[in-house]
Amino acid sequence: MAQPSTSSAVTPTARVIAIANQKGGVGKTTTAINLATALAATRRNVLIIDLDPQGNASTGLGIDRASRATNIYHVLMGEASLSDTAITTDIPGLTVVPSGVDLSGAEIELIDFDRREHRLRDALAGSLESFDYVLIDCPPSLNLLTLNALVGADAVLVPLQCEFFALEGISHLVKTIERVRQAFNPGLVLQGIILTMFDKRNNLSDQVAADVRDFFGDKVYNTVIPRNVRVSEAPSHGKPVLLYDMKCSGSEAYLHLASEVLKRERDLRT
Repeated sequence: MAQPSTSSAVTPTARVIAIANQKGGVGKTTTAINLATALAATRRNVLIIDLDPQGNASTGLGIDRASRATNIYHVLMGEASLSDTAITTDIPGLTVVPSGVDLSGAEIELIDFDRREHRLRDALAGSLESFDYVLIDCPPSLNLLTLNALVGADAVLVPLQCEFFALEGISHLVKTIERVRQAFNPGLVLQGIILTMFDKRNNLSDQVAADVRDFFGDKVYNTVIPRNVRVSEAPSHGKPVLLYDMKCSGSEAYLHLASEVLKRERDLRT
């Protein structure tokens, strides 16, 4: 497999961010792919770990099935390292550790492993010198795979769809983050909440956005990701929307989001 690229911008320790929400269809994978692409465009070296058995992040970055024979499943099982499975994408500075169908059974297999909650964290240790950021695309459930992501991460970024039940769902995730912090990873923080699939023609989107901002305050990013057909089309072409249509509203939103993420990261480190 190709090795990750390096540059003078590389930092000694990568910042690991889990992109999580137990609800499906909220834009986790879309956010992982396009935020990673936008960060790579700023000359950061970025690694995406596709921890979802559906493998949509791998597909959305144009990684064919044949290239996924060795994947994150084998890393979790201790059969391969991250460097063994890392694939350099066509996007400069962006590398992916793909998912595979094997991952569907990983949760059951991991039950009998020692340190089963720490498998990803242990794999990350000493493997991130070439990267500035690692984004983990989590599955749409609070299972052992997601727990591994939260134990291995420095922070959690939550995409939140602007719909009626949004706040109800996120409360469970926030409680899980707190439990993980207390039991396994005391440094874990909620890095931010991203409002996704915002429809400015729909009053409900405005109301949900207002409710989320009232509840979470400055944890909510100013940038909102709009509903945009080009964002929906891009994965079928194996491209981030930033490459598929640079000028669409979705691309512009993810560029703004990357700028906000970098600013928030700088503030956290100072």
